[in-house]
Amino acid sequence: MNAPTAARATLEDAAAAPILLVNNIEVIYDHVILVLKGVSLSVPKGGIVALLGANGAGKTTTLKAISNLLSAERGEVTKGGIEFKNEAVHARSPNELVRRGCIQVMEGRHCFGHLTVEENLLTGAYTRRDGRAAIKADLEKVYSFFPRLRERRLSQAGYTSGGEQQMVAIGRALMSKPEMILLDEPSMGLAPQIVEEIFEIVKTLNTNEGVSFLLAEQNTNMALKYATYGYIMESGRIVLDGDAAALRDNEDVKEFYLGMSSGERKSFKEVKHYKRRKRWLA
Repeated sequence: MNAPTAARATLEDAAAAPILLVNNIEVIYDHVILVLKGVSLSVPKGGIVALLGANGAGKTTTLKAISNLLSAERGEVTKGGIEFKNEAVHARSPNELVRRGCIQVMEGRHCFGHLTVEENLLTGAYTRRDGRAAIKADLEKVYSFFPRLRERRLSQAGYTSGGEQQMVAIGRALMSKPEMILLDEPSMGLAPQIVEEIFEIVKTLNTNEGVSFLLAEQNTNMALKYATYGYIMESGRIVLDGDAAALRDNEDVKEFYLGMSSGERKSFKEVKHYKRRKRWLA
């Protein structure tokens, strides 16, 4: 293989390599409570991947393991490994991970209610060292993605709507110049129209800015509409994964998470029927 060919192959391999790789991790809280069991997933560079499951399935714990935030809740990864951009995350503090381009938007938004919308956005740039002009340019870019935030920029964040606070949380993450955003339950507590708007913005950021996303969501239908690949969690482990289109058409997914089977709405008891569940987890 000549030098130009080898160089091209190296570049192609780099492009194909996942930006995030979670390999068979186990998470324990308080040294005794096993929460995640052998979880493996990957996010391709420039991709949108959905992590789906009911409340308590382990989605948020997975994201916090990736962000290296478990120690604040007396949790730890006891087996397996997590790599972001081919480097183990356990070797980096949470703020160092942000500097390297991986940031989490927490469930529940967590805006600073006493600060203005613009002040909240600027807190996202605290790890940057590229000067005020670059930060100001990125603030204008955030406002171009979220015109409503420009209108509310001087309002206290605590007095804005839930949808606006979610926009603030995502915009604040963008101010760190991320390569990947871990987005935890972005649809929680929002009206369907606002949820659609948020996911359209995610799609735009992915397409125009090349930001990779790992979306932890209970809203399976919406997440699979925008993601290219999905993983479904139950009781702390991955029980199913595949292309988003294939998961949308999967009868088990329809029955468990969309409440549908053969085009007919089913009751909760029928959806959770043991035989159906046993077939899935077999």
